[in-house]
Amino acid sequence: MTSPLLEARELRKGYDDGRIAALRGVSLSIEAGDFVAISGPSGSGKSTLLQLLGGLDTPSEGQVFYRGQALGSAIDLDDYRSTEVGFIFQAFYLLPTLRAIENVQVPMLALRRESSTRAQRAEELLCELGLKERLNHYPHELSAGERQRVAIARALANQPTLLLADEPTGNLDSENSARIMEILIGIQRSRGMTMIIVTHENDIAASAPRHIRIRDGRIESGRCAS
Repeated sequence: MTSPLLEARELRKGYDDGRIAALRGVSLSIEAGDFVAISGPSGSGKSTLLQLLGGLDTPSEGQVFYRGQALGSAIDLDDYRSTEVGFIFQAFYLLPTLRAIENVQVPMLALRRESSTRAQRAEELLCELGLKERLNHYPHELSAGERQRVAIARALANQPTLLLADEPTGNLDSENSARIMEILIGIQRSRGMTMIIVTHENDIAASAPRHIRIRDGRIESGRCAS
């Protein structure tokens, strides 16, 4: 029997010496090529869950498995984050002193690719995302929507299998939000990527074939499109 691409088993995560329980025994499976939205109210644990799935944090109890192997023991977390996962955040997290084409190259430094290869890959991704005229612009010279497109290009730089997005439209107006979601859905479909989006916006959650709702650190409900 084939293992799911990503699996969480009884994840628990506590903060402040356990006085705050962010997750309370969450289990789920994600198949290769799935597009999943995770939603819930503020403080429900949805971003914590995404961080654990992406190897940005470790659970207090439970385990995350990637292709049937445990993160942090069978799989090195640094290798996992740099080669298998692409991250997109609400706050963009672009380096202000680097141009767009340089920001996209940052994840490739971990793989020690030659500078010409890095630059070519970054340019291709930025052009694909409609930023051909913005290659040499710094983050402060870009609009919020353009900064998020640079961040998406950066997330794709190392050709990850898994794309994780935490409130990717949270800092955008409605027009740019729709554009970013159109881009992400297009990327997921054209590349066959596995994508998990955390959101508090119902329309974005509804765009995913699978929608998981979290409340008080527990999975409240989940559905798949018919």
